[in-house]
Amino acid sequence: MDGSYGIGRRLAAWAVHAFTASGVVLGLGALLAAGQGEPALCFLFLGVALVVDGIDGTFARAARVKEVLPGIDGSALDLVVDYLTYVLVPAVFLIFYDLLPGWLTIPGAAWVLVTSLYCFANAQMKSADNYFVGFPAIWNVVVLYLWLLALNPWINAAAVLVLGVLTFTKVTFLHPLRVRRLMALNVAAVVVWLVGAGWLVMAHPQRPMLPFVLWLAASVYYVAVCAWRTVRGPSPARGGGGE
Repeated sequence: MDGSYGIGRRLAAWAVHAFTASGVVLGLGALLAAGQGEPALCFLFLGVALVVDGIDGTFARAARVKEVLPGIDGSALDLVVDYLTYVLVPAVFLIFYDLLPGWLTIPGAAWVLVTSLYCFANAQMKSADNYFVGFPAIWNVVVLYLWLLALNPWINAAAVLVLGVLTFTKVTFLHPLRVRRLMALNVAAVVVWLVGAGWLVMAHPQRPMLPFVLWLAASVYYVAVCAWRTVRGPSPARGGGGE
């Protein structure tokens, strides 16, 4: 702990780390909900965890946690929490809710776990302009699509296989809260997506038209931005994720 900073600054930095760490409690809640046959509650916990992960970096930079608490690696903390909520819980969800063909369920979940390890260990997982390089292991989002769309398990298996392969490629994926280009529009699309997704989860198995259209429109926007950035060409990569 750096003694050059006052108690207020240190407490603020610890509060940011505690905020990040709250994701493990949310992940536990999601696991318990999935195991107890409460998929909507599971996604509620994962949705809150997604919001926490989306904004904790902003708090960390504002509190200058790396300077105030140099002995605590916020990036490592963030990655540990993210692996639980982005990867482990969704992999378990795949098993509990039969989203893959029967004999592929365990191998599919294992594929999610193993390919994600590369993503989290990749020292060049982000480009210089803050896009993710390769599929960024957002399996919480993927599993939400598979559950809401109720597609054929073989289609789900193909999607899981392809996305896992994309982890090892140079295909770029938008980080809507860190990419500066069109940031206001990116954030607006995220808000629309979250509202639509939350509405659909609460209404499941019904599928109200308005939230479904909004959700799909935001999804199409995200895919279009990722495709545009990928086609535009590579940008120098930089270090991994975290706060």
